[in-house]
Amino acid sequence: MHTFIQSSALPPRKMMASAVGLAVAALAVPAQAESPDVTQLDIITVKDVREQGYKANESASSKYVKPLLETPQTVTVVTKKVMEEQQALSLRQVLSNVSGITFDAGEGGGGSGDKINIRGFSANSNMQIDGLRDSSQNNRTDTFNIEQVEVLKGPNSVFGGAGTTGGAINQVSKAPKLRDFAEVGAGIGTDNYHRLTLDANKTLDDVGVDSAFRINLMAHENEVPGRDEVDRQRFGIAPSVTIGLSEQTRATLSYFHQTDDNLPDYGLPARDGKILPGVDSESYFGWRNLDEEKIQSDAVTLKLEHELSDTVRIENQTRYSRVDRDTTISAAHVNTDGLAPGRYTPAGPQAYRRDAQTELWVNQTGLTFEFDTGALKHDMLVGGEISRETYDLTASNNGLDFTGINYELANPPGVWNGPTSANFRGGKDAELDTRALYIFDTITLAPQWDLSLGLRHDWISGEALLTNVDRTTGAISAEQVHSSDQMFSGRAGLVFKPADNGRIYLAYGTSFNPSAEALATSGGLPRGNGAENLAPEKNNTWELGTKWELMDGRLGLDGALFRVDKTNAREKDANDDLQLAGEQRVQGVEVGLTGELTEQWKVFANYTLLDSETLKSAAAPQTGGRSAEGQPLGNTPRNSGNLWTTYELASGLEIGYGARYVGSRYVASDVDAKIDSYWLHNAMASYRVNEALSLQLNVNNLFDEEYVERVRGRPGTDTRSSAVELGDGRSAVLSANYRF
Repeated sequence: MHTFIQSSALPPRKMMASAVGLAVAALAVPAQAESPDVTQLDIITVKDVREQGYKANESASSKYVKPLLETPQTVTVVTKKVMEEQQALSLRQVLSNVSGITFDAGEGGGGSGDKINIRGFSANSNMQIDGLRDSSQNNRTDTFNIEQVEVLKGPNSVFGGAGTTGGAINQVSKAPKLRDFAEVGAGIGTDNYHRLTLDANKTLDDVGVDSAFRINLMAHENEVPGRDEVDRQRFGIAPSVTIGLSEQTRATLSYFHQTDDNLPDYGLPARDGKILPGVDSESYFGWRNLDEEKIQSDAVTLKLEHELSDTVRIENQTRYSRVDRDTTISAAHVNTDGLAPGRYTPAGPQAYRRDAQTELWVNQTGLTFEFDTGALKHDMLVGGEISRETYDLTASNNGLDFTGINYELANPPGVWNGPTSANFRGGKDAELDTRALYIFDTITLAPQWDLSLGLRHDWISGEALLTNVDRTTGAISAEQVHSSDQMFSGRAGLVFKPADNGRIYLAYGTSFNPSAEALATSGGLPRGNGAENLAPEKNNTWELGTKWELMDGRLGLDGALFRVDKTNAREKDANDDLQLAGEQRVQGVEVGLTGELTEQWKVFANYTLLDSETLKSAAAPQTGGRSAEGQPLGNTPRNSGNLWTTYELASGLEIGYGARYVGSRYVASDVDAKIDSYWLHNAMASYRVNEALSLQLNVNNLFDEEYVERVRGRPGTDTRSSAVELGDGRSAVLSANYRF
């Protein structure tokens, strides 16, 4: 019998096999002595699933047909264990464990949400959930239904489609398991932190084969540490059921729902990467009685799996998702020109409303099989996917008039007491269609040599209806724009096996960024001089790396040298027209150590060196700026590193320590302004009271470091400053977990 349900990407271990075998033998021997007609029982091997620690052995994506040790690519996996020990609740908090990742601040035009850079390049459109595209511009605020997060570094279009210049991010959802359990979690902390969760799993013994049901619930509220009453509230529910239709076939149906009600925060006014003098870091530069962020996310996924034989397997996933975001946001930009020192007038969008709806239909099918051609062994995956994404946006503002009004930088009002009037500012109605075919093959050339090959072809077409309002006359106009591209992507890697526990590899990969890449994220296409019809940007990477498993496989050590080249970056010339004229390069080093140093001591650590450079640029420098040529990329620190480690002092008592370093980085490649480097320190202590109850205390940002986490890529001027968004201040959370 085939057992389908296991913890995602968790290595099973045999438990009690010897004991069961001896027990069966002990029962059989005396019975055989009494009667020659005894019925011989088969020996049963009972398997349990070891709770996953820091080290993941496999990717949850079916496109990776080999274990991570055999994969010629840098893949960093943040497991559920790490997330639980850190109380990492948002995707941004989880990704803070991975060096080489930075975050951009929200933009009025593109909307707030997760804006992530990997190896210096944007990954905004390179989000996946369970291997399926998840491209809406959204704040991914909670991990209550996430098993692990995988960061796949390097140009990766062969796996993820358009984009993936620096890499892609795959969130792996929790799924039903073949054991009964229920866990209730509760937390209380500083900044009005309150949290309740439930994770319950029940095997369905009378339904099909190896069937089970699981449900995850979450209710949460808190204020942002270090900010003046910026609050967050959310609720989520995620049921899923797996039905074994036969020993060879199973179906998993899952539903995800989450609502968020937040006070949006665009940070603090800044100039040249520094907060303006006189600004208190806790001040709020929006309008509490006008600004709001309401998000509702829903997704339904059906996954079908069938084993045609011992060597052939087919998998199909279909998902419908919808994200509704109704946000009213005020930029933290200010105008100080001509005003007395310490005074300002708001600049940039104020009480600007964006009511957006994103819908996605996606289907992905993959066929994996093993076969031999002569002396060569093949592990192959052939598949395809098709998706349709729509984006519908209505924009308006509240008509705030600041004529003759100015405020103290040290004491922004935070509440608007003047008149308001709703003004339609335009809209976007966009549609993005994607089709793709792909094939992967890992060929065993010899006992010590593997060759991994991948090829993908994408067809991408998009169109958008843009409604605009003339700010002077109020006249409304509409414009229809179209874009279509098709492109091959490839990846090849040669793996050498000098030992059973070690691999050395050399890999090459390509990716592309079409004009319509962010169409379903922002609703727009590049504009000006036929920019929507420009050919895709092209990227390639070389990576030389090694991976080793130490301490009987409990500890993983990996390192890589890499070079990423973008050969035709889009840039605006002196006439403000887009052209494919830029060349950018990021090269560097990645090192990671993950797993158990001893039975009591665990570690999750990584370091990245990024040597970035604009090799060629036709873009005109910003006001007061410089040519970008020869300069590092914006928001790309040369050095960054992360450490999380825990040690069991005594039975049930464990302590943990975390550190994060991000080096200084330029605000943008064509200005001298830089963001300061920073160190963060976190601590944890946990105590297992008994088999059912455990307690945990987390203190984050121990020394209350004030640091810039998210950067807007403009230096700012006197008439309109830039803005930066700070990371969370010091906080403490006490949580309890009861398992039954």
